[in-house]
Amino acid sequence: MSQSDVEAIDVKVAVLRQTGAKLKIESAKLGAPRPTEVRVRIVATGVCHTDMVVRDQLFPTPLPIILGHEGAGIVESVGYAVTTVAPGDHVVMTYMSCGLCLPCETGHPAHCSHMHPLNFGGGRIDGSTSTCSCDDASPIHDHFFGQSSFSTYAVANERNVVKVSKDAPLELLGPLGCGIQTGAGSVLKALKVEAGASFAAFGAGAVGLASVMAAKVAGATTIIAVDVTPSRLELALELGATHVINSREEDPVKRIHEITGGGVNYSLECSGRAEVLRQAIDAVTTLGTCGIVGATKVGTEVAFNINDVMIPGKRIMGIVQGDVVANAFIPTLVDLYMQGRFPFDKLCRFYSFDQVNEAMADSERGVTIKPILRMPTSADQA
Repeated sequence: MSQSDVEAIDVKVAVLRQTGAKLKIESAKLGAPRPTEVRVRIVATGVCHTDMVVRDQLFPTPLPIILGHEGAGIVESVGYAVTTVAPGDHVVMTYMSCGLCLPCETGHPAHCSHMHPLNFGGGRIDGSTSTCSCDDASPIHDHFFGQSSFSTYAVANERNVVKVSKDAPLELLGPLGCGIQTGAGSVLKALKVEAGASFAAFGAGAVGLASVMAAKVAGATTIIAVDVTPSRLELALELGATHVINSREEDPVKRIHEITGGGVNYSLECSGRAEVLRQAIDAVTTLGTCGIVGATKVGTEVAFNINDVMIPGKRIMGIVQGDVVANAFIPTLVDLYMQGRFPFDKLCRFYSFDQVNEAMADSERGVTIKPILRMPTSADQA
């Protein structure tokens, strides 16, 4: 379908209108894709901790806004300048980057100089949006992470859709675009955990457990998961952890030093809690690296002993989206899953689109590690 033949369509969207409020399913109009954009029929979309962080405005965005940033679907139409995907392609939607700044051009688009406006600004880089309310035609902020996939359809840029094999289960793949990608990429691409290394994940949610699976893929021989939920620690053992630590019951830093004889080569802080980051830093051995991926409230600070970092030569690394190039990395994760080497489906539970608030609540309560919303089909909406 050419761009000239594409018109605005009716969609159902989950809208956040007030800080901390429940999302409301509304009818809206979604515009046509621009020359470098695609319009995707969303099949399913993951629910991520960052959706809750933004719902509560711990990381501010303009309101009203359509959240959702782990979409998977089928390309319906494309702008005339799009070359990498075509109508009918199966795609995973991921974060947006500009492609022109120094981080993008040197292979680090997850650290794009325009990361905030492109992913949290509520529109395109020029401030425009694609969605408006059916009630009064008022604009609704969208393009959250370049997609706003809590919607039956979404407009995204060619840069943040990744073509995947039609042999893979599309409704399962959305979380690969953010949470699963972040955990796995942090291990395999950013930290570059090597065979025989020791690794500890602080937090056994979706990101932490993805990092555990990736550490196993990398060949790490000591893999430690730290959390406060026994069921998550049990799952960590099933997914590849060699040791687990309940930090409510024992000091994780002391126990990690006991297990490893001096600390891990790599740690990853996934919880977004300042006190846990201090533990993740203290758990690292000489010349080891602590990676930070946990989403925190803007302005959060942490204290650590400078000499305990400087003298052993420890490194502290901020990581966004695993520092991956998604077009290359997501198909790799799909291949690993299809080979049975990266069973991230064990983290997932499906919900219907109208259960979006229940899915978010279950995630916050620890009932579900990775909720995925299934979108209604055309027959469901008839």
